[in-house]
Amino acid sequence: EKEQSQIPVPDIPVFETKSQDVPIHREYVGQIFGFKDIGIKARVEGYLEVIHFEEGSRVEKGVLLYTLESQPIEEKVAASESVVAGAEFSRAEAQSYLNRIKPLAKQKAVSESDLDSAQAKYDTSVEMVNAARASLRAVQIQLSYTEIRSPVSGIIGKTKAKVGDFVGRAPNTITLNTVSRIDTVLVEFFITETEYLRYSRYLSQIDPTGQDREEVPLDLILVDGSVYEHKGQVDFIDRGVDPSTGALLIQASFPNPDKLLRPGQFAKIRARVQVVEDGILIPQRCVVELQGLYSVYVVDQNNKVKQREIKVGSQIGQFWLVTQGLQSGEMVVYEGLQKVRDKMTVNPVIQKIQPIIEESE
Repeated sequence: EKEQSQIPVPDIPVFETKSQDVPIHREYVGQIFGFKDIGIKARVEGYLEVIHFEEGSRVEKGVLLYTLESQPIEEKVAASESVVAGAEFSRAEAQSYLNRIKPLAKQKAVSESDLDSAQAKYDTSVEMVNAARASLRAVQIQLSYTEIRSPVSGIIGKTKAKVGDFVGRAPNTITLNTVSRIDTVLVEFFITETEYLRYSRYLSQIDPTGQDREEVPLDLILVDGSVYEHKGQVDFIDRGVDPSTGALLIQASFPNPDKLLRPGQFAKIRARVQVVEDGILIPQRCVVELQGLYSVYVVDQNNKVKQREIKVGSQIGQFWLVTQGLQSGEMVVYEGLQKVRDKMTVNPVIQKIQPIIEESE
């Protein structure tokens, strides 16, 4: 007994448990799209004469992108203008004749059939003018299509047609280019049916009315591991689960004022899917795992060590979320696990370690 009493009590670093609300996150691989990805196509056929932009540059709405040859359509416009002029001349003649014959008809100098014939000729001439003008407008619209302008402001991609290519008809009916509006970007990702149910229940808890559910903030983790500085939010949840994959499409939007994000990039969405109330987090280094069983060394009020089995849930950064086996205010051996054993007396030295609960699992 004297020898035992002379054995110095070792200082053992311990972690003091504390209950707190613990948010649980999940990560999903997503792909980035422009807020608007507008395909640029030729609406008339012809040879491409001029490309007015630099590939990959920013273009404004309405700016000229491509010019197609216009001479064939200009000739159609000229021909249509001649038809309009001829129709208007015929209408003027018909109107003049009608104006002359009307007084004569009142004086019974001409028959009613002559008046009806003059009126019909005038009505026909008016219709001919309208038809000619409609044809002219149609070819004028076609002429305007030889100048292809940007429908939105954004970033234009690589052109798929070169100067001299015949476009607007097979084999070049393809999209000539794409303009993407990227001041805001969309990220599409898929979640499983089980994850969707858990997420929906969580949203119901934090917002029973359902009015602000789409405003739950999302994080975007880029391929280099950095967290994008702007938060996003859910914009769209698909109407149903794909039965072939069991997955549901989710679309989120993120501000992109610096144009850092580009269409086609891959990134991870980090979403809060649950908050565990009065959860207990302990550092992973406190936990002993053996054949799927987890345990810790707890120091009691008498500074005695006792090994205790616990159950763990989610991994939060470098911490485990303990679901069973520990209470708030208990001391768990933090370092020197190989030096302690059951019923051993130690001098606990509390380590000030604050879990970073914002980290994802």
